[in-house]
Amino acid sequence: MHNFIKLFFLPLVLSTCVSFLITKYVIKFANKFGLIDDPKKSNHPKVIHTYPVPRAGGLSIFISLLVSSVIFLPIDKHTIGILLGAIVLTILGLLDDKHNLNPYKRLLIQFFAAGIPIAFGVGIAFANLPFIGHTDLSHPQITFKLFGQIRNIWIFSDIFALFWIVILMNFLNMGAKGVDGQLPGVAFLASVTIAALSINYSADITQWPVIILASITAGAFLGFLPWNYYPQKIMPGFSGSSLAGFLLAILSILATAKIGTLLVVLGIPLIDTGYTIIRRLASGKSPVWGDRGHLHHKLLDLGLSKSQVTIVYWVATFILAILALNLNASYKFYTIVGVATILGGFLLWLTYRSN
Repeated sequence: MHNFIKLFFLPLVLSTCVSFLITKYVIKFANKFGLIDDPKKSNHPKVIHTYPVPRAGGLSIFISLLVSSVIFLPIDKHTIGILLGAIVLTILGLLDDKHNLNPYKRLLIQFFAAGIPIAFGVGIAFANLPFIGHTDLSHPQITFKLFGQIRNIWIFSDIFALFWIVILMNFLNMGAKGVDGQLPGVAFLASVTIAALSINYSADITQWPVIILASITAGAFLGFLPWNYYPQKIMPGFSGSSLAGFLLAILSILATAKIGTLLVVLGIPLIDTGYTIIRRLASGKSPVWGDRGHLHHKLLDLGLSKSQVTIVYWVATFILAILALNLNASYKFYTIVGVATILGGFLLWLTYRSN
């Protein structure tokens, strides 16, 4: 119980409070500097709100992350790398909230940001693959000396981690923040799942920073949720969704490479985004240019309210989280395939029905 309070409860409470309290001032900041999403000035088909809403919600999440990490986490190379990457993503998000940057330019900067924690030693040494089992990703290696210290580059591991982080950032940006309250609720549930998974291994002190970071991440999004829930007073913005994907991807790496767990928990937005990309490419459109073809758009067209759509995502994520905590690697694979099949069929039905 003492470890639970120290590792999970206290960081969660502080992070939640900081995020909740600071968001009021972030809203004023966004209004002052014109970081506003005004539907009257945008004819983008994905826009579903009807009044001007401040962006820049990622700034609240970052400040909460920074304050809580300095207090609760050891300031080692992993923490420094994660915070530096988060700073880059927050600045990128604020610039995008103001200027609507080219998506491909944003992607390049995301790769740079994702590379920072990897350069500071965050990586996947092994993976437990379905039907294959334990797989060593630490070889081949490139070893060299830098500033008098031996450094290793794990080629397969680092490349996999780099693309995993960037993919998760973009898939959550596209598929998990379209409706009021959707992103913070999903990110909170996913973070708590990773924390719960790591608490099972809390006898290993190397998992303590993972539990703390997961609880900080959960709290940052929980504190932001009341401001973003319907009717939203502020949006997460590009920085908010990027930070969600960035932190969750890193947590899944640090939590003894639980990539499969996170794939199951985030199955709905990830699979929805995957289908959306395929649909756009098949119709000759850019995969990064938004439209009204996401699941949350289809549910709105079906007659659900924004709050109801958000709750559908939360409930689905919660159910998948419970499954992910109780399945081995093979069953997680079958679960992902099953969710993809059911969701794909549902999306096809909704598309056919609307036509």
